[in-house]
Amino acid sequence: MVGVAALLVLALGAAGCSGDDTSAAGATPVPTPTTTPSGTPTAEATSRYPTYVALGDSYTAAPLVPDTDTSNGCLRSSNNYPALVAAAMPGTRLYDVSCSGADTASMTGVQRTGDQEQPAQLDALTKDTDLVTLGIGGNDFDLFGTLVGVCPQLRSSDPTGNPCERQLSNGGQDRLTQDLRGIQAHVAAVVAEIRERAPHATVVVVGYPQILPPKGTCPQLLALATGDYAYARRINQGLADAVERGARGADAYVDVFRASAGHDICSADPWVNGMATDVSRALAFHPFAAEQRAVADLVLDQL
Repeated sequence: MVGVAALLVLALGAAGCSGDDTSAAGATPVPTPTTTPSGTPTAEATSRYPTYVALGDSYTAAPLVPDTDTSNGCLRSSNNYPALVAAAMPGTRLYDVSCSGADTASMTGVQRTGDQEQPAQLDALTKDTDLVTLGIGGNDFDLFGTLVGVCPQLRSSDPTGNPCERQLSNGGQDRLTQDLRGIQAHVAAVVAEIRERAPHATVVVVGYPQILPPKGTCPQLLALATGDYAYARRINQGLADAVERGARGADAYVDVFRASAGHDICSADPWVNGMATDVSRALAFHPFAAEQRAVADLVLDQL
């Protein structure tokens, strides 16, 4: 999700990972092993959701969670939460078209990943689609990219102050707070379009986790000025709220923000990586495998 354009260069150059790829609408469905997210074998059964389409950005694709396909720039993991959800429902065929760097415009338009083009994600939907999960919004208006890309660059100008909040509030109106209203509208529009294209599908919108701790700082993992942590926390919460409000037309909303309390970047048990990419575990500022397993369980609870 966040800062993907700059981070992909490192990931593609350093990660020797591979996995199943469904980068285009109508691609071969991802094979799904008969295991639950916790790894427990499941009994063969007829699925309530024979056809499952997963839509979203890098918090769905889970870049560098083993194993990750690096062939087309989407950095889609074969152990992301859509794959785990499908694995827990024998008889379900997964079409995962999530892609790192996607925003709501990528749902209906072409997305560029390096020198390649990814089809509109909603093109994977048909009248016969039974289940759709959607995780999107954080890349709109470059919201999270600003928080973890621009804001740390301002830290040196006022390490104990709030230089990012001041810059983004120039003129008395906070730009990112304004953008949250647009994100809500964008998510709502995507949900409505999903309903149009897949009228019989169960639609589940998946929110974003807590990135920042409720208090305290960890500049070695997220190099914000001390005073900007409170601002970033407010935007992180605001994004989760905007996506939830935009999801009102869906059948269910998965509140990852609430579930991830105590698992922020600064915590002893983080679900999201800090600012140093770990090519064997997760891209910088992106979810670890533990977060994807937890999200899969939350989705399955809703289903």
